[in-house]
Amino acid sequence: MDDMDLLREFASRRSDDAFAELVSRRINFVHSAALRQVRDPWLAEEVTQAVFVILAQKAGKISDKTILTGWLFRTTRFAALAQMRAEAKRRQREREAQMQNEIESSATDEAWGQIAPLLDEALARLAESDRQALLLRYFENKSLAEVGTAIGAGEDTARKRVSRALEKLRKIFAKRGVASTTAIISGAISANSVQAAPAGMATTITATAVKGSAGAVSTLTLVKGTLKIMTYAKIKFAVSIAAAVVLAAGVANVAISSVTAPVDRTSPGEATAQETTFANNVMKSIGNDDYQAFVADGDRGMKSIKETQFKALSVKRAPQLKNGYNVIFLGVLTQNKMRISLWKISYDDGSDDDVLHLAVGGGKITGVLLRPPFS
Repeated sequence: MDDMDLLREFASRRSDDAFAELVSRRINFVHSAALRQVRDPWLAEEVTQAVFVILAQKAGKISDKTILTGWLFRTTRFAALAQMRAEAKRRQREREAQMQNEIESSATDEAWGQIAPLLDEALARLAESDRQALLLRYFENKSLAEVGTAIGAGEDTARKRVSRALEKLRKIFAKRGVASTTAIISGAISANSVQAAPAGMATTITATAVKGSAGAVSTLTLVKGTLKIMTYAKIKFAVSIAAAVVLAAGVANVAISSVTAPVDRTSPGEATAQETTFANNVMKSIGNDDYQAFVADGDRGMKSIKETQFKALSVKRAPQLKNGYNVIFLGVLTQNKMRISLWKISYDDGSDDDVLHLAVGGGKITGVLLRPPFS
């Protein structure tokens, strides 16, 4: 059977054998023509396959007078042209995408160089909920659904929270002279926020922190300093302490102001000898349930505290104090020209620490606040 007989056999009876024979006869011709035109073996295979697919689809419509070689030549030519056009468009899209990526990458790299020194401070200024959302999304590479699960919300809520937090970061950076968009900030943080630590560091840290190996003196000094700052940073207290202090339910609360101050931004400083004496006297008087000793070092406002109020505090704290305690200086806050020294009260019986806020002026105690650091 010649080529046209095989084609008629396939068209009329859908004979797979007839079409397979036709393909085996003509595949080298079609593939060679395709390879000369597209000059790529993989693309030539695509063109060859396309030509025979078209032949199968048009088998019943091709005239008996058609010279199949000519038909295959023309169809291969058309298929090669279509392939080269598609390939040109694909390459153009790839070039455009690459250029766009390079532009975005350049913008991201530039943005990262600007925001990196400001990032941690900016994150610290965000609300805890916003900061957690960003840390989960960009530092732990969580999906929005995973972020939502972690914060106890849905994916939509997580998306809104991340978007809101990014906008807040953008505004913080803008105030520091860094103009950018939330998209670029997002890309910069995502690409650069977590980088590999030096090789071997994990082993060294494990040996020092967990196994108890000796660390460098500088590291131990840094640990102590960090712990002190951590304790200091957790203290939230009312400001503008003046004369009147109300003692209720075992906790001293300032009666004049509900304004909350940020963590002290001044140097921790040193406690004066008088402040040290006052702090120890206050705690000793509470432990001994001695009201007169409690108000002895105070000004007129301190002396106005009722004895019943003092006893409410003493009843709760005296048992802890009698088992032993330490008064440890933490630092100093200066607020509205008033000096407030901070003291950690550490109990020997293992009870949670308290923080004593002691306002001193004119050689007298002008205000006292005693409460747990996390209240």
